[in-house]
Amino acid sequence: MGKAFDRINERLAAWISRQPMFFVATAPADPDTRINVSPRGLDTFRILDENHVAWLDLTGSGIETIAHLKADGRITLMFCAFEGSARIVRLYGHGTVHETGDALYEELRPRFPDLPGERAIIAVDVDRVSTSCGFGVPLMDFVGLREDLPDFAGSLGEEGMARYREKNNAESIDGFPGIPVQSAESEKLTG
Repeated sequence: MGKAFDRINERLAAWISRQPMFFVATAPADPDTRINVSPRGLDTFRILDENHVAWLDLTGSGIETIAHLKADGRITLMFCAFEGSARIVRLYGHGTVHETGDALYEELRPRFPDLPGERAIIAVDVDRVSTSCGFGVPLMDFVGLREDLPDFAGSLGEEGMARYREKNNAESIDGFPGIPVQSAESEKLTG
């Protein structure tokens, strides 16, 4: 049933690339803080090589994944088959946050689609890959990608998204630093 590997082999890479969504789990080392699990999609995930993956992180209502990675770095990604044969694949490793202007961000950015609201690229050094049966995961039909997040970000524009990140993405629910992005308006006031 379940197997473990030290890399993403070609067969698993092909399967992962066909999944329309994945889940991200992170937690700071402090046992009194919360564990976070977040879904991701919108064609933002890329396998870079057998031990490295990345995704384009879009602005959301919180900043838990980024804050946890900055605090600790531990991360697990999970992919589930909702169609076809049952399967779950988990990628374990250490994640790093690369914001606009960072060298790795600029190097990786061309691999991703242009989506409004981008705030970082998350890179993961994968040190363990595991498969499990997924027999308990329901079968569901994929209808399509939701456009709500890109539409929301597009409606706010760059300045509006900067203000939104200032308000909602500066720190995690446990007070860990997120992305302190300043809008042009607040830069005028502080600069």
